[in-house]
Amino acid sequence: MVDSFVGTWKMSSSENFDDYMKALGVGFATRQMGNMAKPSLIISVDDKGIISMKSQSTFKTTEVKFKLNEEFDETTADDRKTKTIITVENGKLVQKQTWDGKNTSIERSVEDGKLIARCMMNDIVAVRTYVKEA
Repeated sequence: MVDSFVGTWKMSSSENFDDYMKALGVGFATRQMGNMAKPSLIISVDDKGIISMKSQSTFKTTEVKFKLNEEFDETTADDRKTKTIITVENGKLVQKQTWDGKNTSIERSVEDGKLIARCMMNDIVAVRTYVKEA
């Protein structure tokens, strides 16, 4: 069910990400780095069904390991401590993060061979597009 997401994806474009980070409460210096970073997203699944999502850039590497539909503790790239659950809805990988009474969601889908990540907080939507590396 997550097979189409497995692989190494390189970011090719990012729209509205600064506004999204502002909505999350990310500070100016971290946003500057976040806007410059062009991370690779590496998604894999082990034989026990544990999914790994690793984001690698020159600034920071973060990794989460999880099982679908099971809540886990996540420390995000901008250092938020969240309760996170990742589900599959209509073929999309939906990541919901909750912290300090706030919540955000990231919907990842594979469209025309590209991985599209839609980051949503309140009425702000950032779209980050990744292409699969050979």
